Amino acid sequence: MDKKTYLTTASGAPVADNQNSRSAGPRGPLLLDDFHLIEKLAHFNRENIPERRVHAKGSGAYGTFTVTRDITRYTSAKLFDAVGKQTPTFLRFSTVGGERGSADTERDPRGFALKFYTEEGNWDIVGNNTPVFFIRDPLKFPDFIHTQKRLPQSNLKSAQMMWDFWSHSPEALHQITILFSDRGIPDGYRHMHGFGSHTYSLVNAQGERHWVKWHYKTQQGIKNLAPAEAARLAGTDPDYAQRDLFNAIERGEFPKWSVCIQTMSEAQAEAHHENPFDVTKTWSQKEFPLIEVGELELNRNPLNYFAEVEQATFGPSNMIPGVGLSPDRMLQGRVFAYADAHRYRVGTNHQQLPVNAPRSPVNSYQRDGAMAFGSNGGAAPNYEPNSYANAPKQAPQYAEPPLPLNGAAARHDHREDSDYYSHAGALFRLMSAEQKALLISNIAGAMAGVTEDVVQRQLQYFFKADPAYGEGIAKALGVQLG
Repeated sequence: MDKKTYLTTASGAPVADNQNSRSAGPRGPLLLDDFHLIEKLAHFNRENIPERRVHAKGSGAYGTFTVTRDITRYTSAKLFDAVGKQTPTFLRFSTVGGERGSADTERDPRGFALKFYTEEGNWDIVGNNTPVFFIRDPLKFPDFIHTQKRLPQSNLKSAQMMWDFWSHSPEALHQITILFSDRGIPDGYRHMHGFGSHTYSLVNAQGERHWVKWHYKTQQGIKNLAPAEAARLAGTDPDYAQRDLFNAIERGEFPKWSVCIQTMSEAQAEAHHENPFDVTKTWSQKEFPLIEVGELELNRNPLNYFAEVEQATFGPSNMIPGVGLSPDRMLQGRVFAYADAHRYRVGTNHQQLPVNAPRSPVNSYQRDGAMAFGSNGGAAPNYEPNSYANAPKQAPQYAEPPLPLNGAAARHDHREDSDYYSHAGALFRLMSAEQKALLISNIAGAMAGVTEDVVQRQLQYFFKADPAYGEGIAKALGVQLG
């Protein structure tokens, strides 16, 4: 093979595997020595100036989280230590693929990024309005987002590259089914659910860990837009969702969500028939029922959009004692990528901006950098360990319990399970006849003009999820299954 045909890094080294991040065993967390993953994400974060590469257009509001149920058996986090306790929050909604000037009513997942200003520091849960995502491995994230953006030559959106990527990524089928369903275009931000999407963790005072999924159930009721109405609004009121949210809060109609969790013990996760850290799949609510733990209310609009919404930064690396991460590959990648994007887009000291600053004291040895506010640490030492009694010291009592790891460090194939279809098929069968017809119509419309090889490859996935699913789309496209 000609050397020029090899995929290489930016320094010219051949890339042996561009599909799988390095992890500690098939289900283990990712490894920092995966230079290909780190370089790929770091370069991706710097591709656009100055707007966010993803989630560029957003709306935000302040609010409160109120505890409604005691969950101290699961977590020692102080914001949960009493029923009725309130914590201030900031929530940013967004579309994922569009630019800052794009329409709010495009068919696209919606970001649902929630910041808790707790007494122990800021805690962020960065999710979407869907419980799953298109891919499992962060190594594929830049590739995926490129397909949702614009062609390098024409600067136009392309159904061909979008479906070409998906037809090579069968794990995307579950999210595709949600995206092209009636819930693919929410009627504003108030009438949709939110999800942490990833598997996170909770740790109690005894050092016991439980894996957890976060759900935010809208109390306003689910409402969605029909494609024709969404297209009309895109041309007449592209800021429809932002206007609706802002005006509702100004009128005193404060939107609310019931905050729920699903929990799974470490032993249950070890024995689970599916990988519980796979963000392309959900946990059964029959096996792991929803537990309502609180209520989220949005009740105050920002005073300045740029200062408080555009400069707001969220990242799963913002954690507090009693909560934690998991071996979810996509979550592990986002821990690096989000914070790195903020350092690039907003600045080294983005956490010192008022909307991002914690309400609790900050005792850090970080100094200098662009736009360092305040005294920059004054005359205090900027190193640790040190001999000063009043200088901040580490607090071992807040350490998480050890997470057992196993398996050889390698690029484990994240597609070795081969079940990409059961969840999408189950969702399809839950739909009414009307919802199925809309789903099929939406997908067929989005695949118009896509080449025959891509159509045939993608149709096989729909058919494997449910024969009626595949047959319906094939009929709508006027093609025969190959």
